[in-house]
Amino acid sequence: MKNYILIGLAAVGMLASSSLFVIDESQRGIVVQFGKVIREGDSDIPKVYEPGLHWKWPFIDDVRKLDSRIQTLDGQADRFVTSEKKDLIIDSYVKWRIEDFSKFYLATGGGSRVQAESLLKRKINNGLRSEIGARTITDIVSGQRTEVMEDALRQMARSSELGIRVVDVRIKQINLPLEVSNSIYQRMRAERNAVAREHRSQGREKAEIIRANIDRRVSVMIAEAERKAREARGQGDAEAAKIYAETYRKNPELFSFLRSLDAYKNSFKSGKDFMVLSTENDFFKYLKNAQPVATK
Repeated sequence: MKNYILIGLAAVGMLASSSLFVIDESQRGIVVQFGKVIREGDSDIPKVYEPGLHWKWPFIDDVRKLDSRIQTLDGQADRFVTSEKKDLIIDSYVKWRIEDFSKFYLATGGGSRVQAESLLKRKINNGLRSEIGARTITDIVSGQRTEVMEDALRQMARSSELGIRVVDVRIKQINLPLEVSNSIYQRMRAERNAVAREHRSQGREKAEIIRANIDRRVSVMIAEAERKAREARGQGDAEAAKIYAETYRKNPELFSFLRSLDAYKNSFKSGKDFMVLSTENDFFKYLKNAQPVATK
């Protein structure tokens, strides 16, 4: 008897657990019975279960839970055409959340997130194509990227047939196609090389001007230094001549003796020189004369 009671209690517990279900704060629920969605009264609108504890028929009803939080759709970069018929590779992402759970459930074939994102991606691309097709590359890249995102967001806000509310649309990256990028890169490289050559030419020209100015200044400085040196030598020679003249005037014999000594020194400086002269020549005047020179 006791075993029957335990079995009965277990069956009641299983029945109770399969009859109750919990919806979290981040979710909403829709119950499917025999493959059909439970409606709100006599309407065709599915009944949405709010967060909390709810009751359902055990083994008959199936609960489908939908995430009510903000989702991120971050797909692959796509190719877009501008008003100039130029291609751009744009990588974007979308922030979205379910606003009408019953409409979302019906529009996505049972609340399939994959299908919802596929439909949403198509709508976002159409909106971006419309906005980008009305602008040039310069407008999109330089100054109107924010306007493109805002206009695409406004278009999506009016498209509510999916039961989705688009919170934000952002362009992450804008690139040119590879073949266009290579062409632009080569053109930019050629332009930079031309600018570099021009700068180098201007630099060489300025260097030549600077060198010419420096050479001119050096030549002027050298000429000025030589002029001053000649003046100094001239003054020195004049001073020496003056001293010689005064010395000669005071003691001509001493002056003649000193000049003879300088001549002897210069004549026999190498040690190998010899001269053939008469002993009576004036050159040997002081060599023959042993008398001391009188000085005043």
